[in-house]
This record gives sequence, C-alpha cells and structure tokens, in this order.
Amino acid sequence: MNLSLKRRLARPRTVTGTVIGAAAVGLAAGLAAISLLAASAQAAPATAGSAASHASAAAKPVIVLEHGAWADASSWDRVIARLTGAGYTVYAPPNPLRGMSSDAAYLHDFLTKNPALAGRKVVLVGHSYGGAVITNAAVGDPAVKALVYVDAFIPAKGQTVEGLLGTVPGSCIGGNPATTFLPVPYPGAPKGAADLYLQPQLFPGCFATGLSAAQAAQLAATQRPLSSAAVTQPSGTPAWAKVPSWAVVGTGDRVIPPAELLAMANRAHAHVAKVKAGHLSLISAPDAVASVIIKAAKASS
Repeated sequence: MNLSLKRRLARPRTVTGTVIGAAAVGLAAGLAAISLLAASAQAAPATAGSAASHASAAAKPVIVLEHGAWADASSWDRVIARLTGAGYTVYAPPNPLRGMSSDAAYLHDFLTKNPALAGRKVVLVGHSYGGAVITNAAVGDPAVKALVYVDAFIPAKGQTVEGLLGTVPGSCIGGNPATTFLPVPYPGAPKGAADLYLQPQLFPGCFATGLSAAQAAQLAATQRPLSSAAVTQPSGTPAWAKVPSWAVVGTGDRVIPPAELLAMANRAHAHVAKVKAGHLSLISAPDAVASVIIKAAKASS
C-alpha cells in the first residue's frame, strides 16, 4: 500500500469514502480481536473448561510434566486428559535433551520465571531421563512441593544416567551401542557428542512394550534424540533429599530394570506404586500414573 492511498483511506472526502473507511476500521478491529483470541488460546495451559473449574484449578497445585528421551510432550497426552478432567492445571514443557545441567536449567527457569506459575504450588513429574532432570531442576525452587518419578532415573549427587543404567544388568538398551543407537552429529555439540536415536527395531519389544505395533512404529518415527553428552554428566544435589517423592515402577520395564527403579525409589524414600506396564506406563497405563500424580498433588495441597 503506497502512502497516497493510506492518506485517502485515513481522510475520506466523500460519503462513499467514509463508509469504506469505517468498514476498513471495523475489519481491522475484528481481525485484531480474532488474533488476540487465537493467541490466548495458544498460550493457555491444559485445564478443565468452566469458570467454576478454573477457580477450583487455581486452588490446586499446578502439575508440570517433563518427558524423557526418545519421546516428546505428547507422550503425556493420556495422563493430561485425566489430570485436567480432575480439575488440575497442567503444563508439559519441552525437554531440550542436550545435557543434564542445561536441561535442568531450562526447566528451572520455566518453573521460577514463568508468570503463570507465580504464587502457585507445583507438583513436578518426570519420565525416564526426565526424572534426572527434575531431580536437579527443582533445587532452589520452594514452590515445588512434590516430585513424581514415572519409570524414571532418580540419581544421587555425582551419579550419571549411563552409570545408573549399568548398575543392574538387563536393560534392553544397555548392550552394544552400535546396534542400539544411530548417532547423528548436530550443530554446536560438545566435542565428541552426537544425537543418539534408538534403532527402530528396539521400539516394539524394548522401549514401547505393551503398546501396539502401530504405536511402536509411530513412536520410532517421531522420536526425539538424546545427546550423548547428557548421559555422562554427573547429577547435582538431589531435590528429593528435601522434597517428598512418589515413584511409579513399571514391573515390565525393559529399559530401566524394575530392580533398579525400586532401588532408586527406596533411596529417595519415595512412595512406590507398582504398575503392570512397560517403560511407557504413561501411555499404556495412564489411569494408574494419573492416580499417583493426584495423590502427590493432594498431599501437597
């Protein structure tokens, strides 16, 4: 639009021009309102719908879900549906999967610098590698009142994911790295680091046990890789030393052997719930996982 046309629209000299100018202003206002509504909808967390439910949700702890490696936030979809149905406000931010310290710092900033969480109690939940992340991210945040570990690593100070994975034999991803991972370089990676993709054939009988072949294939195709730098970085002072913890232990977990899940949970003095499920109990047993999270939330209220 050139400048002369802008002036003619801004200063109509005829009745027709006035009508056109008014219509243009009305259209612009309408588009602006639609844009604001769309932006609000995109920024809103997952919550129940009515005004009464919003008031109820505000009185409850906020639940923040951290996904693990070779997955994304959509792995929480079924759990989110149950939590929002129970009136909780839920957030599932992305996990960068770049390094334990940087991933924890990313989540810590989400928890402490997010205006939507200001003044709210938080129940922080982690799956698999996400458990190591929440163990570090919750440190120094008094708003976090409970930690929930879902088939997750619960490291002590100085421990690494790699070391924990080798503590108890039997992990289906603990064998030959050449037949387990597909390493792919990425820009800005630390020296010698690469993105580690799980070999697709490991999804049906290893990572995604208990799910259909179609679900396993979809997860393999959409997996988010974990940087090799993340598995060798030592964990810091654990938040579970001061924050009450709960742990969901999949008795059919083939990624982290159940014996190791139990050992870590007991060390953290976590309330343990055994679930007949594989490593992805958050997908295959969402009712059981949501129930444990709600118990933690009620204990934190």
